[in-house]
Amino acid sequence: MNFSDATVAIAITLLLLPLVDVAPEVASHGLGEVLRDNAFTLIAFAMSFAVIARLWLAHHRVFETVASYDETVLRLNFLWLASIVFLPFASNVIAHTAHSTRATNALYAGTILLASVALLLIEMRVVRRPELLVEDGRAQLHLTDTGMTAAALALVVVLGVAVPQGGQYWLLLLLAAAPVARAVRQRRPERSASVGS
Repeated sequence: MNFSDATVAIAITLLLLPLVDVAPEVASHGLGEVLRDNAFTLIAFAMSFAVIARLWLAHHRVFETVASYDETVLRLNFLWLASIVFLPFASNVIAHTAHSTRATNALYAGTILLASVALLLIEMRVVRRPELLVEDGRAQLHLTDTGMTAAALALVVVLGVAVPQGGQYWLLLLLAAAPVARAVRQRRPERSASVGS
């Protein structure tokens, strides 16, 4: 967990580096002009900061239920970390691309999708190996939530490639993932409880 937290902290710091590089321009051009000229970089920073923060919170939610880990969990965690560390690059790409393209949309949303799928696979692994969980850990995990987020991100990737003009606005579909997951859980509580048994 400490290694994962440190890696996430580094990734969030890397998001800010493009803005640090333009800070000296404030002296000659003024703050307003620099902010205007770097509006896409600022938006990409804010969006990616929020994405990494949400992924980190989801990661913590899962690992608060984990008492131990095996090699599979460790490898899946490294996959999750790789996607987190790659996100500042993807964020920089969208910040410096004037118009959204299929490739930039797929790169950015696909990176977030990879993190989400890695976390879903970690959850599935620990649910299948109850000895890795703390007591009552299974009750704290909701595969439906993580699965719905991954499904929404897969849809974002598809729509971003099919209709690239939507750009990163397709990520707003993620707002529907939690309410849909809640509705599914309320309809099938008995099935959710039996997934881990």
